[in-house]
Amino acid sequence: MYKRLKKFLAIFGSRRERAYPQSQKGSFGVERRRYPRISLELPLDCSYVNPVDDEEIYSGMTANVSEVGVLVYLPQAIAIGALLKTEILSIGGLELNTIKAIAKVVWSDLAANGGWAKYRCGLEFQSFSKGDLHKLKILLKRWKKLYDKIADNVSGSHP
Repeated sequence: MYKRLKKFLAIFGSRRERAYPQSQKGSFGVERRRYPRISLELPLDCSYVNPVDDEEIYSGMTANVSEVGVLVYLPQAIAIGALLKTEILSIGGLELNTIKAIAKVVWSDLAANGGWAKYRCGLEFQSFSKGDLHKLKILLKRWKKLYDKIADNVSGSHP
């Protein structure tokens, strides 16, 4: 795993987790999604579950994450319907945590950001490695708590 982290840092720099508040409210200020998405940039490695030629690992970045799926940016196009082994890397204090899952590509298109990632994909989680769904829920809860705290500070600072 150390080699993959080193490869990631070489590509993306030494950024830590980056998250940006993202409004997920409907027109009346009520959350519409059953599983809200959290804007969260985390490194991601993925490979095909059933590789045709070789088991190449594609490194990418998440854009938003929920308990049921993730939006990812990748340098490589992935076919809709493909099953991927995914590994999301997260830093928790001094620990490097990984969340491993099998995910299905439910949509894919060209990324409009013009950066290193040419494609973006919507992945729907199919299954998790033992204990990793719990790790994901803790990660999402931690960031949601941070977003709520930021929102309270912003709304409380204006007259």
